[in-house]
Amino acid sequence: MTLGEALDFLRSFHKQAPFLFYNGNTFATIGRELSLALFSDLPPTRRREVSSAVAHYIAGVLDRESMAQALNELCQSASFQAGDRVKTYRGTARGRIIRLLEDGRVLWRLDGSGSELIALPESLLRDK
Repeated sequence: MTLGEALDFLRSFHKQAPFLFYNGNTFATIGRELSLALFSDLPPTRRREVSSAVAHYIAGVLDRESMAQALNELCQSASFQAGDRVKTYRGTARGRIIRLLEDGRVLWRLDGSGSELIALPESLLRDK
């Protein structure tokens, strides 16, 4: 069974919540815990976002395509280089990487501003 099939299976049970005494959140929690185990090699912030996307899919808040896109973006390697376009998780801030600092953090500049920010690489996503 693939991960997608397992999540579809959990979602089908969630949809039957009235017949399961409204225990639908149980199935979202199962999916969340499954994703935490399967994606244990991701940094904590990304792992938390992956588990949230999976739980939202099972609960019917996200469609499968949106969930798959979120998982793909979050699982991308955070190996940035100067000049790469980046955005925050929610896409509220976008910019360009200026340089990588010696301690592994990233110095980046916001679009339309002279402001420079320092972030952990796992807190940013590539912006296409």
